Amino acid sequence: MFENQNVLVAGGAGFLGSNLIQRLLSEGVNVRATLHKNQPQIESDKVEWIWGDLTQKDACLAACEGIDVLIICAAQTAGAMVIEKTPLVHLTPNLIINAQLMEAAYEQGVKKVAFISSNTVYPVSDLPMRETDHTGEYFHKYHIVASMKYFSEQICEMYANRVDKPMDVVVIRPGNMYGPFDDFEWASSHVLPAFIRRVIERHDPIAVWGNGQDIKDFIYVEDVVDGVLAALVKTKGFEIFNIAGGQGYCLKDLLARLIEMQNLQEVTVSFDISKPTMIPLRLINIDKAKEMLNFYPETSIEEGLMKTIDWYEKRYDHHKNTF
Repeated sequence: MFENQNVLVAGGAGFLGSNLIQRLLSEGVNVRATLHKNQPQIESDKVEWIWGDLTQKDACLAACEGIDVLIICAAQTAGAMVIEKTPLVHLTPNLIINAQLMEAAYEQGVKKVAFISSNTVYPVSDLPMRETDHTGEYFHKYHIVASMKYFSEQICEMYANRVDKPMDVVVIRPGNMYGPFDDFEWASSHVLPAFIRRVIERHDPIAVWGNGQDIKDFIYVEDVVDGVLAALVKTKGFEIFNIAGGQGYCLKDLLARLIEMQNLQEVTVSFDISKPTMIPLRLINIDKAKEMLNFYPETSIEEGLMKTIDWYEKRYDHHKNTF
């Protein structure tokens, strides 16, 4: 896909960034990746690792020098508890990172950019959200992070449509990703990795925040990688794509599947409605990606969960609780 091109993955220690790096390396791509506070999860001397603080312009310029394709995964992220207690935590650093990276990419002559946005930019609705369904009305707990993501999307559009020498920029709004290299820390993980860890570690009772009735679109991370790379290859100018599973899953049902997969007998599930939860229903339409990218998520929820469980068990010694 990217023969003789230099690809920069901004956010090389993160969940999606690690999976992108792994795929790009398997295809023989020249990969550079940025790191800030965390060590890389991919161990490879074929990656040019660049340490730096991407809120600083000089770090962004250095990272983008000689780069053909930039994928912006770098972000400060957190789970529901952090967003509930400190809603401003994502605003300033992420806006600065996104703006500085886009400016540096433009100044360094980067040809194409993929920006990883969020499905939080859609309003609360019981309908599958299309790329055109942004209204500026967000789920109240996600208002700040959604506003930040959408303004970052507008910055992307500026560099693609509002300047004399535009860059090709594609915005990706992924479903709820899960899979290898995800964040399984209690304080910062999202709901599905938290479920997986509790089941594998044989918690009894298994704690669930809320009533378990939330419905979300889940997509295995390798399918997201497929979508991101297809969007980079097949589009020009400015485009926005939902890269998601295209199907809703009830959290309570997914937990029951995990319990069955691990053959847990007579385990108790404890629902705690005092704990923070997020969007109660999120469905995502992927027709545009199907039509323009020939994108179809290939990994079933059962296969994806099994792959994630297998990766987790191999990666961490949960019996000694050394995670």
